[in-house]
Amino acid sequence: MPIYEYVCNSCGEEFEQLVFSSDKVIKCRKCGSEDTVKKMSMFAMKSSGSFRGTGKKASSSCKGCTSTNCSSCGG
Repeated sequence: MPIYEYVCNSCGEEFEQLVFSSDKVIKCRKCGSEDTVKKMSMFAMKSSGSFRGTGKKASSSCKGCTSTNCSSCGG
């Protein structure tokens, strides 16, 4: 059962949803609209302080964003 990221076209809310095989329609948690779109997301795996596939070390000083691959802090 994967978790997908969605965005609501009605209110702009971004949210994650655990999707079961029986789920046909994903509704926005904020406004209840069914006009939602699955976001494109990238799989990342952290192992021993580096991110696989990038060769970069995880930066403990990156506090300006929530991204794991951010050019402003080198993380």
